[in-house]
Amino acid sequence: MKIQRWALILVGVVVLVAFSAGAALAAQGVAAAARGIGGARQPAVVAELTPAEAAGLLLMREEEKLAHDVYVTLYDQRNLSIFQRIANSESAHTSAVKTLLDRYGLTDPVGDNAVGVLENDELQALYDQLVAQGSASLEGALRVGAAIEEIDILDLQEEMALTDKADILRVYQNLLNGSTSHLRAFVSTLERQTGEAYEPQYMTQAAYEGIIGASSGGNGGRGGGNGGGNGGGRGGR
Repeated sequence: MKIQRWALILVGVVVLVAFSAGAALAAQGVAAAARGIGGARQPAVVAELTPAEAAGLLLMREEEKLAHDVYVTLYDQRNLSIFQRIANSESAHTSAVKTLLDRYGLTDPVGDNAVGVLENDELQALYDQLVAQGSASLEGALRVGAAIEEIDILDLQEEMALTDKADILRVYQNLLNGSTSHLRAFVSTLERQTGEAYEPQYMTQAAYEGIIGASSGGNGGRGGGNGGGNGGGRGGR
């Protein structure tokens, strides 16, 4: 009887071990299937862009480069630290847009282009115009900086209205926060360095005052923008 009892216990243990091993292998198989062949995880499904969203990302990639390139050019001429600081911020901005281009499989219009070289003809013409204006005087350079940030704000607000994708909106909002802070920085520096007041060149007076009147942070800080403009954006479609 003892031998039979031990035999039954041994059989039960073997069955239990076999069942546990099978369950573990099945779980590993499900996990492997989720990761894909060779243990690599399957890429997340990325929603397709509308033509307007794609055009907006391409435009903003070069717009942020334009801002960066104008600022580094004016810094070389004026040796005024605000241009270097904000150029560094614009470099981060254009890199953030590049991440979105890569995610959605869009060809980068910037590539290895040097400072001052843009694929968008309207942006290229604007770059040349802004550098010429900014090279004339310190006051002109600071007014150019403020004008760039005005247009950037308007363009970003327009692009944000054309998408509902959370990742794009998050990047655009960060860029918008930075541009409102940059606008305040250029305006305050203009007044401090030259004693001249700044009047908006593209935004409505009400939208401009809403930004300037907001509590300011450092460059790239959080401010809002209420939109509304007197002129168009930089690049065209």
